[in-house]
Amino acid sequence: MKNAIEVRGLTKKYDGFTLDNVSFDLPEGCIMGLIGENGAGKSTTIRLIMDAIKRDAGSVMVLGCDNESDAFRDIKEDIGVVLDEAYFPEYITPAFADKMMALTYKRWDSAKYNGYIDEFRLPRDKQFKDFSRGMKMKLAIAVALSHDPKLLILDEATSGLDPIIRDEILDMFNEFTREPDHSILLSSHIVSDLEKICDYIAFIHQGRLIFCEEKDALLDEYAMVKCAGEQVDDLPEEALIGAKYGKYGAECLVRRDMVSEAFEMERAGIEDIMLYMVKGDGLK
Repeated sequence: MKNAIEVRGLTKKYDGFTLDNVSFDLPEGCIMGLIGENGAGKSTTIRLIMDAIKRDAGSVMVLGCDNESDAFRDIKEDIGVVLDEAYFPEYITPAFADKMMALTYKRWDSAKYNGYIDEFRLPRDKQFKDFSRGMKMKLAIAVALSHDPKLLILDEATSGLDPIIRDEILDMFNEFTREPDHSILLSSHIVSDLEKICDYIAFIHQGRLIFCEEKDALLDEYAMVKCAGEQVDDLPEEALIGAKYGKYGAECLVRRDMVSEAFEMERAGIEDIMLYMVKGDGLK
């Protein structure tokens, strides 16, 4: 299987923060969710992938091209990008954006773009500065999808959108990857969105990659156990990832296949796995 993105040893140092030796692959035709708390390094990773900032070490291949090579300029034609803040001139309107993007992208599809503008119910002649955050993100998504990209790189693209529109956009992303050479890298704080559509999950915490795994394998590997506080000691040490103690007992994240059937196990969601790996306060 070809990879849409290959990241190896990616490192970027700032005062007080380092993105430290991050490596992962996004297979072609798949959706990868990038999760982590504010300041973990998700946006830094995305900007490094797009060569918007320069790396200190490591390598990045995007659609088979080194992102610091001269050829990457042409590869950007195949990439649709939505950043956590949509950057358009404040006086631009959706109607003018159509004309501007037609001069920017060789494969700009005005009919497709205007279809999205209608679907998102965006006023064609309203200025960008008067848009709500949700409207700004919808305009950015419409642009990203309207020049026949092969790869979407989306940083908090669904934030600020109401649940109905978010669900419609997630369906669009799923539809996009029905083409075998189409792929998506999507960062979001809305972990339920990622759990719904992603094939892979990559978790960055304090600048380090904690894991990058197939979503289904991840959900199969871990489970939640609720028990009395003193029963935590009966769990195998190698099975226990983290535990939180409360007034009425403990909740534990465990490796499912290492725990006896004597313990009742429940499904662990991606958010559970993320939180307990970094904040479980009863680690053995």
